[in-house]
Amino acid sequence: MNHLPISLFLANIEGAPGASGFFAQLLVIFLAAAFTDNILLTRFLGMCSFLAISRHMATSFGLGLAVVFVTTCTAAINYLVHTYLTKPFGLEFLEYIIFIVVIAAFVQLVEMIIERYSPPLYYTLGIFLPLITVNCAILGVSLFMLTREGYGFAQSLVFGAGSGLGWLVAIVLMAGIRERIREDKVPVGLRGAGITLIVTGILAMGFVGFSAMISF
Repeated sequence: MNHLPISLFLANIEGAPGASGFFAQLLVIFLAAAFTDNILLTRFLGMCSFLAISRHMATSFGLGLAVVFVTTCTAAINYLVHTYLTKPFGLEFLEYIIFIVVIAAFVQLVEMIIERYSPPLYYTLGIFLPLITVNCAILGVSLFMLTREGYGFAQSLVFGAGSGLGWLVAIVLMAGIRERIREDKVPVGLRGAGITLIVTGILAMGFVGFSAMISF
């Protein structure tokens, strides 16, 4: 099977007629962000909450959904901020601060929604829910989005959603594995963080292998 760099693949898609080519391009961006360039297992961003929360499937899935929502919305808004505010007025040096403010605002919104509609999940996530604000994966998505000069608003939105989904997939996979690991079968020195890091490394090797199929 021949492997195409994603830039060449997207160039070929641009020749497709009308909306079909545009939606095919968005699909490739989404799948690449979620799997071949997974923000957690190939970029290793957002590891703190990943390692701490991935003990149970339900809480991991809830936190993952919150991350998907935040990355999608903040990538789109930060694209608009960059395109229509900081870049035209030469304020790129303020983008880190502005991006973090946008992320913090959305995390507050997510926190209020979860507290209102799912109090058990809210109390289970505890301090790690507001800590989404300083989750380096969230800021990393916005910064990586700026390095892709050809992206418009729709592409940035899909890139944010795909990156969030990739984080969700990674933490849910880890939670499923950790729920099934029998600690009494693991050597004493590797129990807890040790076996978790080993499993994370194995998962990371699998996802890095996808990058040979479609790469940025």
